[in-house]
Amino acid sequence: MPAETPTAPNAAPSPLKFLGPQWFATVMGLAGLALAWVAAMPRMGVAAEWIARGIGALAVLVFLVLLVLFSRRTQLHPEALTSDLMHPVRHAFVAALPVSLILLATLGAALFGPVVFWETLWLISCLLQFAVTLWVLSRWWRPGEAGGFQWPGITPVLIIPVVGNVLAPLAGVVLGQPQWAALQFGVGAFLWPVVLTLIFVRIGMQGLWPARLLPAAFITVAPPAVIGLALLPLGAGPAWSQACWGIALFFLLWSGNVLRTMLAQPFSIAWWALSFPLAAFAALTLRLAPTGQPFAMLAVPVLALATLVIAWLCLQTLRGLRRGTLLVPES
Repeated sequence: MPAETPTAPNAAPSPLKFLGPQWFATVMGLAGLALAWVAAMPRMGVAAEWIARGIGALAVLVFLVLLVLFSRRTQLHPEALTSDLMHPVRHAFVAALPVSLILLATLGAALFGPVVFWETLWLISCLLQFAVTLWVLSRWWRPGEAGGFQWPGITPVLIIPVVGNVLAPLAGVVLGQPQWAALQFGVGAFLWPVVLTLIFVRIGMQGLWPARLLPAAFITVAPPAVIGLALLPLGAGPAWSQACWGIALFFLLWSGNVLRTMLAQPFSIAWWALSFPLAAFAALTLRLAPTGQPFAMLAVPVLALATLVIAWLCLQTLRGLRRGTLLVPES
């Protein structure tokens, strides 16, 4: 049997080494868009349902492919995973995996009913999300240490692990777990203003995060949008969700101030930070459409905007993968 040819010391590393957990943001965006189309079903009927099913199937496919590749990467490049876990910004993207699972379970329950499979998946993903939140916050007890709390790491990306718990009621109430859903929602809702305050303090002390991370500003749209959606199954009146919609609109317009600078940067996986916030905002707008204006007037245009942006992100991602410009070391 011929001996295996050793890799040259100066050989380029495998692109798989750079497939970090931030890639699961693509699943978040696709699953969020599918849920927005589910919210459009009362207005658009069967057509919206089939679009939701198609986008949902794509989200499941992307998740499975990423899970296999990420597992393979962990085996071949364990040092890359260690680097992600110690990185002041990238460590927060670990939560993108359980958040993706929560969204897929929510989508499954919405399209196929509250069966045992979706309840089990929802429970597992919620527990994983809760564990990731505890792990991320435990780093704050170690200020200044390697892998500990650092001001450069305070970016909107922290919203994913810390505030992502507010997703629990989207399916939890339907799946017969209203108590746990409310508990986990409370954790995320409590920590949202904490993270937001830290982000504002960081901007005041050190300025904005690096230009390549500017798309992360749009993540600030997600918490009020998701909280507004979650309050509906929890039994809160529509006025609370309308107030959350107004907050989400403010953060959407506020984040738009970085759009020109952001568009001057080369496309990267960080641009998927636009996807889930826009989808969540579209879903909330559609849910509030029956309550009157301006929601009824804006529901379809906002859904169209989210769909076009995510379709563009998919196209740019495929182009980047084909050209070899995405799975590369950070500059």
